Amino acid sequence: MSEAVKHECGVALLRLRRPAAHYEEAYGARAYGFQKAALMLEKQHNRGQDGAGLACLHLRPEQGRPCYDLEKSVAPLPLADLVARCGRRLTEDPAAFRGELFLGHLRYATFGRHDLGACHPFVRDSAFLDRLLLLAGNFNLTDTRDLADTLAASGHHLPSLADGAVILQCLTHALEQAYARPEGFRSLAHVLREAASRFDGAFVLCGALGDGTAFALRDAHGIRPAYWYQDDEVVAVASERPAIQAAFDVPTEAVRELPPGKALLIAPDGTATLEDCLAPAPRRACVFERIYFSRANDAEIHAERKRLGHALAPQVVRAVGGDLSTLFLSYIPNSAQVAFHGLLETLMGVAAAEGRTVRFGQVAVKDAKFRTFIADEATRRDLAMHVYDVTYGLVRPGDTLVVLDDSIVRGTTMRDAILPILDRLGPKEIVVASSAPPILYPDCYGIDMATLDQLVAFNALEDILREEGRLEILWAAYAEAKRQANLPAGAQTNVLRTVYAEVPRETLVAAIARRLRPEGLRAGLKVIFQTVADLRRCSPDHTGDWYFTGDYPTPGGNRVVNRALVNHMEHRHERAY
Repeated sequence: MSEAVKHECGVALLRLRRPAAHYEEAYGARAYGFQKAALMLEKQHNRGQDGAGLACLHLRPEQGRPCYDLEKSVAPLPLADLVARCGRRLTEDPAAFRGELFLGHLRYATFGRHDLGACHPFVRDSAFLDRLLLLAGNFNLTDTRDLADTLAASGHHLPSLADGAVILQCLTHALEQAYARPEGFRSLAHVLREAASRFDGAFVLCGALGDGTAFALRDAHGIRPAYWYQDDEVVAVASERPAIQAAFDVPTEAVRELPPGKALLIAPDGTATLEDCLAPAPRRACVFERIYFSRANDAEIHAERKRLGHALAPQVVRAVGGDLSTLFLSYIPNSAQVAFHGLLETLMGVAAAEGRTVRFGQVAVKDAKFRTFIADEATRRDLAMHVYDVTYGLVRPGDTLVVLDDSIVRGTTMRDAILPILDRLGPKEIVVASSAPPILYPDCYGIDMATLDQLVAFNALEDILREEGRLEILWAAYAEAKRQANLPAGAQTNVLRTVYAEVPRETLVAAIARRLRPEGLRAGLKVIFQTVADLRRCSPDHTGDWYFTGDYPTPGGNRVVNRALVNHMEHRHERAY
């Protein structure tokens, strides 16, 4: 993607099932667990730009020593700094980070604090090992305020309303209640069910009690991804399958998806079982993750992204008037590369049938180091032109340059950086192809698209209504959103869908193109988007497409989009959840 969109976090859980001597004898590694946990984090480092943390639990701790080791970092390169910190501890203390259970986390903050206290794993300390709780996760909830009010009514005070703090308190409260019951503690699955059944949002929760009991729980819709692997040496959980494959050198089929609503429970003796935890719900796994965020070295994701490129081919052929002889095909690095391969293969087949070839190459080159340097918004705007460079001499005068991007969210980088520099190559026309449909609605489950103002599709919608003198449609939706604000989340509907329904897709896409066109662009400009129908065919198991369709998987989603509309109409530039 050409834009800096924030995303969900990554988590890694590792339980060693053999004595430490086994790993030292078999692999020559005194710190086998730490090495594998660090590798699982490294293979997910795209999920951790703001912070990283790692906890190590000792199942048989010495009296006088903590039962866990914990390090966190919010350094500019947090994962590298975290591994260095843990490495120093390993050198200085022969027992540090040489326990049996590891819980790691990579934080990609969508909002909130960026200090160590906001980094996972979170800890609820207790002198009773079976009541000490370590928690890390990949989550965004829409109802933290409601949960906090419920906790306050039972006598709790929460110093923070961040999702992590609220979830930790909900879990510890359920744990306290479990031990307070006359019949005593029943099971960890029961504790998880009591707490998480009230969560509205997306989550993968991983954690451990001080006695060595560990768990991984995925939300009932399966919005956020989670995978697990087990053999006679380890049990491992991660947000991405390739992280486990790389750490333990196992084939794709050996790593299983954690089923939605299920809890993977690991007993103190290392036995792992899957148990029903949350009530069944329709599967709504996030498709945007497949399009953009998850690494394409997962075989299934790689195949889906290629299909996305393949599905765009008919639109590309129409956009160039069927003339492939003057087409030059390229992409915006780097996450669009696999979809580009699918599009290229299909167009080459079309051209071969006509006795022609397709010219292609990488014309846009991203300066990754400089991009990292200008991560803050204000400086990015000033220096946006320097993020990308171009390869000269490939595009010929009179060519139609087709560039594939995986998605278009705000459109600012496309308008301010990419299109002006591509225009220097002298194409007759530039066609921007998005492997995703237009992003119409805010997201509240992980990827940071929380306001309407920053969505170029919504800006284009407003442009159309203003030009046609029909802004009263938007004001009527605002009035309905205000009315519904007093209703429970489950009684609210997405009022913005009625506004989009008033505008034909072709009209909206044309307005988006006008929004993307920079001043002074010499080339013609067209924009094409994947259709929702083709998206669903390309990724049939990931039906979480609410940012394209407005069909939110939980009641809180409708409440969030209505709040976002109210905030926009009242010129309040704040998050809707």
